[in-house]
Amino acid sequence: MGLRILFLSSEVAPFSKTGGLGDVAGALPWAFSARGHDVRVVTPLYRGVPRANLQLVGAPLTVELPVGTTEVRVFRAPAPGELLFLDAPELFDRDEYYGYPDDARRFAVFSMAALALAQRDGFWADVVHGNDWPTGLALLALKHGFAHTPLGKAKKVFTIHNLAYQGLFPKREVEALGIPWDQFSPSGVEFWDQLSFMKAALVSADLITTVSPTYAKEIQTPPFGAGLDGLLRHRGDVLHGILNGVDVKEWNPATDVFLPRQYTLTELAGRALCRKELIASCRIDAPVEGMPLFGVIGRMASQKGADLLQAALPKLLEQGASAIVLGAGDASVQRDWQGLAARFPRRLCVRVGFDNSLAHRIEAGSDFFLMPSRFEPCGLSQMYSLLYGSIPVVHGVGGLLDTVVDFKQPNGNGIVFTSPTPEALFGALVRAVELYRDRPAYTAVQARGMKRDFGWAASAAEYERLFTA
Repeated sequence: MGLRILFLSSEVAPFSKTGGLGDVAGALPWAFSARGHDVRVVTPLYRGVPRANLQLVGAPLTVELPVGTTEVRVFRAPAPGELLFLDAPELFDRDEYYGYPDDARRFAVFSMAALALAQRDGFWADVVHGNDWPTGLALLALKHGFAHTPLGKAKKVFTIHNLAYQGLFPKREVEALGIPWDQFSPSGVEFWDQLSFMKAALVSADLITTVSPTYAKEIQTPPFGAGLDGLLRHRGDVLHGILNGVDVKEWNPATDVFLPRQYTLTELAGRALCRKELIASCRIDAPVEGMPLFGVIGRMASQKGADLLQAALPKLLEQGASAIVLGAGDASVQRDWQGLAARFPRRLCVRVGFDNSLAHRIEAGSDFFLMPSRFEPCGLSQMYSLLYGSIPVVHGVGGLLDTVVDFKQPNGNGIVFTSPTPEALFGALVRAVELYRDRPAYTAVQARGMKRDFGWAASAAEYERLFTA
């Protein structure tokens, strides 16, 4: 018999997305549906969400908090399952999703409205699945305010997509949001005299998951635990790492609508055309004979190792390699990339912003995909690169270590380095050049990556096992 699953996320691709959370929320719930479960996904209605096909559902909800009363309308989107948007224009009709002074109220209203909607509709979930800090108060409310209601009987599940973002607010928000002061303690929602939405979820959940097995171990240690490693060790018996999947309907070189030519492992001719088109469209020179084309897609930030790339890549560009970088992030990092592109105008293309078409074409056209993250809960781009035949070069942490095996090992499908330094990354890039020049070895490594199955079915089955345990 299927489960009733209430899935809460502040992002759901393709409607809203800043990173992996949106991708997961846009795919995992429908993998649950495919396994016979009754799934309801609830997310905010942001300014950028197209509204032409949305349908108003029922009367507005009213969320009352000490800080104020908010009216919330509910809209349904055409989707494989039940996807509902919560519309509170004063809170969500904005250019960005996060980063506002009233974020505590915004996502408290989101959490409480999602639970109130389920209660109004009689959607008595067997599982309430929250994702990252914006849903933290929903888990806290289920444990306390909803404890004696039918909804309070649900298994409370919380997934950490990135522990570095914790939803920290001044403690005055405790009273403003109606949280009992007895919850503001080291064993509750208090974190260094601040209110932590992330901690609210971690102390309330019956089951905690994160997005790769290695990251689940890492966050229980001080270097990766962001101050919460002690709590996560304490809750280690309910903490599990489940590797994310990818949407193989969108990310499949055999059917990808963004590519100038589709291709498969057994028919790779189209990949050479993708490489040629990518170089031409980015207006750079093709690499010299024996040097590769590198691709980079990701947030321009220290976490993603942008500074490591900026230190290590020039040496290869000087030798005739070429590279294409796509992303946005810290203003100083963006400026550094643009300065490097000005220094190597025929060897380096830097595009600031997000361009979905270009992202697909970089995966299909680059010889190596570079992902030197200092930490990486899961990562999806390295999985895309494997499926598209762009051999990944990664720092061996988190989900990168769970998906990429160094080519010197049995079944190796990429290049792994173990220290987040420019020297270690440069060494990995030199190894990439050597592999590129050994065409039989390069082709064998490429083929092993393209044979991997990163679909969501296995991940959904693992979640299901935990839900029913």
